[in-house]
Amino acid sequence: MKFDEFTGKTVFITGAASGIGHAQAVAFLDNGANVFAFDLAEDGLQKLADQYKQSFSYAVGSVADKNAVEQAVAQALAQYKQIDILLNTAGILDGYAKTLETGEALWDNIMDTNVKGMYLLTNAVLPHMLDHKAGVVVNMASIAGLVAGGGGAAYTASKHAIIGYTKQLDLDYCRDGIRANAIAPGAIQTPMNKADFAGDGEMAKWVAEETPAGRWAKPEEVAKLTLFLASQAADYIHGAVIPIDGGWIVK
Repeated sequence: MKFDEFTGKTVFITGAASGIGHAQAVAFLDNGANVFAFDLAEDGLQKLADQYKQSFSYAVGSVADKNAVEQAVAQALAQYKQIDILLNTAGILDGYAKTLETGEALWDNIMDTNVKGMYLLTNAVLPHMLDHKAGVVVNMASIAGLVAGGGGAAYTASKHAIIGYTKQLDLDYCRDGIRANAIAPGAIQTPMNKADFAGDGEMAKWVAEETPAGRWAKPEEVAKLTLFLASQAADYIHGAVIPIDGGWIVK
């Protein structure tokens, strides 16, 4: 999938060291964009830097750390002058913990990473987009933001919050040239879901059987959807939540 329009554009991606974020970074780099990544895991980022040289840069830190976020955005702007597309992809799971099994520390960690981190990054990048009266934000939600059963109490609450935040973000700033949408993945085979494939992989097999499409998706499939949502072809799509779940939520 090729989009010439991304040549020379700058994309800021959180969670790019592995999984969906990594696939998104590669997709935009292969389409001519400059990518600035922000993640806690430096190894995956350095591999991209070695491969893509000047087109890829990164900072290491937590999306829940305001100072680290602001420093990373400042670094990206110093190097590339502008941020055209923001992909808020970083997120963590909660082990399907029910509310009575969810301690405050787990709740706070999930909310700080999945929701507050998205808020901090968006608020750091958005003023620069508004200065240019143009910008695209794609937030990573989940089918857990649409239905129960995709995570535990904290994770499901966080993904519902992301969907609401995305809708309000788009409504508040769409007349100022900003377009915000969310992606809601289902079963995507990433390192974050490695526990489902452990041992004989019975959990992974069950998930595939319960998915109407009969399989898990690859991160690259989510990256392709991201390319479309960030492109001019999707210019009239505002505040939407696009499932990519093999038909899970239609059951």
